[in-house]
Amino acid sequence: MQTLSENKCFGGTQGVYSHASQATACEMTFGLFLPEEAANGPVPVLIYLSGLTCTHENALTKAGAQALAAEQGIAIVFPDTSPRGDDVADADGFDMGIAASFYVDATQDPWKKHYQMETYITRDLMTALADFPLDLDRVSIMGHSMGGHGALTLALKHPDMFRSVSAFSPICHPTGSDWGQRQFEAYLGGDASTWTAHDATLLMQTKGYDKPLLVDQGTDDQFYDKLNTGDFAAACAGAKADAQIRLQKGYDHSYFFISTFMADHVDFHAQALYA
Repeated sequence: MQTLSENKCFGGTQGVYSHASQATACEMTFGLFLPEEAANGPVPVLIYLSGLTCTHENALTKAGAQALAAEQGIAIVFPDTSPRGDDVADADGFDMGIAASFYVDATQDPWKKHYQMETYITRDLMTALADFPLDLDRVSIMGHSMGGHGALTLALKHPDMFRSVSAFSPICHPTGSDWGQRQFEAYLGGDASTWTAHDATLLMQTKGYDKPLLVDQGTDDQFYDKLNTGDFAAACAGAKADAQIRLQKGYDHSYFFISTFMADHVDFHAQALYA
């Protein structure tokens, strides 16, 4: 573990750290906000997964989450969105390769050597977090866009790991979207039956979900047609899930939208983490 920076923040500490990951076969970076309560013992954890083109830094500087987490005595983790390095495979465009992992464990060349992001988030990151005063039995997860897809799918696939899940503008049904089909074929291969384990709508239809779930979607989102929020809402209704799917009139896909409703999401997770 290397400490890249630490700054006093809302009575606690905002740090940025790097560590070696076996899953991604490279150094990974994450941000971690620790509230002042962490000085007295382990605190609950909220993981925030960012979207396409982002690093660990976007939400850390734009979402306004630290003040809200400080009020609740909750730590927030900001992982990177993909492996990085000179030998890490990449592709032209912003929606595949570096900063566009879709939080899957790739099975195809040239991606499979490094793009093992599901295992990274659920295993290697958690191992790294054990070095901090965190209660890893009380963990929730959230995300935005591609990160919202990651948060939903990881929560649905690992229901015992996370106490609650929320998302802003998530890619809800990637097997039926331009944001999913091309990437899944590259990362997971041409057999579309292997994609279903990484699609929140299909997972909800087949597995259901019995933990608290919150999704906010702006009605003026410029990518609305790629996200398929309606499909996921229908799947939640069919599964009788404890889900809130909220359409926020006039909001878009940006961090202005996220920061507007971040307090709702932190409060939502605090109720689950302290239950």
